[in-house]
Amino acid sequence: MTVRLRVVLDRVAGNNDPDLVIASTELVAALVHTAPRGCRVAGIDGRETPDAVPPEGLVDVWRAPVGRRELAAAWRMGVSLGGSGGMIHSPSLMAPLVRHDRTHDHDQTVVTLWSLEAWTHPQHLDRGHIARQRAMLRRAVRFADAVVVPTHAMAAELSEIAPLRSRVRVIAGAAPRGFAAPADALGRRRRWGLPEQYVVVLGSRIDAESLSSALHAQTGEEVHIAVVAEDANASRIDDLARAGEGTEGRIHAPVVADALDRAAILSGALAVVAPSVLPAFPWRVLEALAVGAPIIAAATSQNEELLADAACYVSVGDSEDMVDAIHSVVRDDATGRRLRLLSMDRSRSFSWLDASERVWQLHAEL
Repeated sequence: MTVRLRVVLDRVAGNNDPDLVIASTELVAALVHTAPRGCRVAGIDGRETPDAVPPEGLVDVWRAPVGRRELAAAWRMGVSLGGSGGMIHSPSLMAPLVRHDRTHDHDQTVVTLWSLEAWTHPQHLDRGHIARQRAMLRRAVRFADAVVVPTHAMAAELSEIAPLRSRVRVIAGAAPRGFAAPADALGRRRRWGLPEQYVVVLGSRIDAESLSSALHAQTGEEVHIAVVAEDANASRIDDLARAGEGTEGRIHAPVVADALDRAAILSGALAVVAPSVLPAFPWRVLEALAVGAPIIAAATSQNEELLADAACYVSVGDSEDMVDAIHSVVRDDATGRRLRLLSMDRSRSFSWLDASERVWQLHAEL
């Protein structure tokens, strides 16, 4: 008997979030590679479009009678459009969450939640995104057999938001396979106007100009800062573009969508600063680990869980502590080298193959 695991595919799962599109693509490929004997992977997608190319290794793809956007909207209203039944795994909250019988029909539906911002920091998001996330979590509470989150810290926060109890499971994501500095990394950095020495700050919610000025006061040198988005949501691009205004060339805000460009920028940084305290999976931090960048991170339970000893931690909201940490990493070659080695070592703890094996184990347990 062949067992099929049906996975919600990229554009439906991602719902216009490029990071979730990448996560879906990576997870599907890894699930195909790690499928146990007698198990196969199938897909769930919207109506076929001219450019639709199903991932390799899928035994088939069920296509809805409507497009991807309409399919996601139908699921939010509890209309499966015939896509429910069997073992279903979604790398996001987007799934046909409807009533099913796991005991007798062996149907099961598992969804994934990568961020809790819609509940803890709604002021950072648009109303439409908040409404979509909250609606799907309400359906997950009623109908999901398990909800996957990437960290134990997020699992603890989710338990305060939704009555999921033992249905919450932890499976971390990873950087894209093969994420590494490209051979033409220097040329790519120059095309973005970056100098030879610079510090990367992840996220637009930090006063980069004040940080640069404070570093200048401590070091006596102009310190260039490249502000890179914490995630790939286009809604934050305007914030990043404004980050470089009026700073006399010290602040750079490359709006980087290409993974090779991101790898080039992160790998060339003297340090990568991750000041965020948001309950969201830090995709860019995992990418920084993968290229062996020295990381300075806010001392949060999630950062400490993910990074372990592969980062220099600073007190949350303490700008002086952050400036001191950046100065120590940038000016002390030994500290920088040690953090680079620790980053490379810690990056081996995260892979999509490992995540896929845990997904198979989760569905076996259910």
